[in-house]
Amino acid sequence: MKPQVLLIDDDQGTRFGFSKYLSKKGYVVNEASCLAEAREATSSQRFDVILLDLYLPDGSGLDWILEIRDAYPDIPLVVITGRGDIPVAVEAMRRGADNFLTKPVDMASLEVFLQKTIELGSMRRRHLSEQRLAKKEEIYFGDSPEMKKVKELASLASGKDSAVLIMGETGIGKGMLAKWIHENSKRNSYPFVAINCSALRGELLASELFGNIRGAFTTAVQDRQGLIEFADRGTLFLDEIGDMDIGVQSQFLKVIEEKSFRRIGDVKLRKSDFRLICATTKDLQNEIQQGRFRNELYFRIHVFPIFIPPLRERPEDIPGLVHHILKTLGVFVTDISPEVMQLLKAYHWPGNIR
Repeated sequence: MKPQVLLIDDDQGTRFGFSKYLSKKGYVVNEASCLAEAREATSSQRFDVILLDLYLPDGSGLDWILEIRDAYPDIPLVVITGRGDIPVAVEAMRRGADNFLTKPVDMASLEVFLQKTIELGSMRRRHLSEQRLAKKEEIYFGDSPEMKKVKELASLASGKDSAVLIMGETGIGKGMLAKWIHENSKRNSYPFVAINCSALRGELLASELFGNIRGAFTTAVQDRQGLIEFADRGTLFLDEIGDMDIGVQSQFLKVIEEKSFRRIGDVKLRKSDFRLICATTKDLQNEIQQGRFRNELYFRIHVFPIFIPPLRERPEDIPGLVHHILKTLGVFVTDISPEVMQLLKAYHWPGNIR
């Protein structure tokens, strides 16, 4: 993906020069001439770096820094200032700016400067992601031929950006596999956002996915981002998508097709570049025949299917799984008696790994 730059400057000549040069260097430059346009841009799209002039017609860029830092702590922010405003630039950095450029800007050194700034943003996102995933559990695939195939497919899926549909019985590890695919993909420094579609219905599920504006319905007391918005550049995991209401299915189908959405009660169109992973315990083909699942949505999510077989069909995975779970719990056992292991292998495991 090409780096996305937001350039905020009220001088048309400055914007033209920056945009022309950076576009040739492979950047996508989005322009804003004032704070109002900047707020509009950042509310509907995520950027790799923001270039901010401090003196704008509708307010001070200095005051806006705290606002943008609070909403997007990971986005690198560079202040553009005149040579006589170095003390102001220092104050800007104290408020959260990462660096500053002095006018007139040397275009030859601008690209190197931007590359380093974007690298800073990537490191910051990785750090935030590592903090979130510090306590993550390693997934255990198993040694059976069936699970080796699952691992092979998951590895292929992690290297692509296609929609993935994970199928299997309850408790088999569909959610853990979805997270493993995300963590091993190019989107791993961005959020993994999960929602169980069977836990919410109708308007509640729609509000959770799309967000809402204040007053959209009785309990909407403030503007709220939806999970689609949170998942921008990351992965959106819809567990039990077979339980999603038909009405919400129609709304979500449009999101997949157009890569855009509206918060409930809002007219403003927003964009979110997320990777979609879905999971289900249901036979979606049967759900289509029963009129409970949209055929068009099925073909949108059934791009890269992965089926996890139930545990009772692969007893050869149980010894390794037992040791893995005990190790995860902090219990290190070097040997388990054959009698105990045979009992475990003979059990039919209705709840699977869970």
